[in-house]
Amino acid sequence: MRIGHGFDAHRLVSGRPFVFAGATIESPVGPLGHSDGDALVHAICDALLGALALGDLGTHFPSSDPRLEGKNSMDFLGHVAALVADAGYVVGNVDASVVVQAPRLAAHTGDAARRIAAVLGIARDCVSVKPKTSDGMGYTGDGTGIAAYAVALVLPRR
Repeated sequence: MRIGHGFDAHRLVSGRPFVFAGATIESPVGPLGHSDGDALVHAICDALLGALALGDLGTHFPSSDPRLEGKNSMDFLGHVAALVADAGYVVGNVDASVVVQAPRLAAHTGDAARRIAAVLGIARDCVSVKPKTSDGMGYTGDGTGIAAYAVALVLPRR
């Protein structure tokens, strides 16, 4: 078995959609990024890539590539899932935390986990998405940013 850790963070700005595991959440601000800025999915991609020492998200999807501007990050996750399979592994489970003061994400985590599990081809109960706040501290607490952390287990395909 192999374990990977992923992290991502984005500035929150007016005029951008707030994308969370491929769905748009109602919010006056959204993550600034070259793609859709989906910090949760970016962290999960990095965890899976890290588990297999395949680089990071920027290696596979550089922000310098104009074709990726505004791209749905769930497409990145599908590509990473294919890389995991091509390497002879399957995803065992994913555990992720998203740190943002607002919008409140608790009502959306179940659907987010279902969408992620579907793209990864694993059972829903193998994906955990936990919303957190930082109680007003730092960029995740003052409303100017979002951060996501993820851990993934991959297992040799049998």
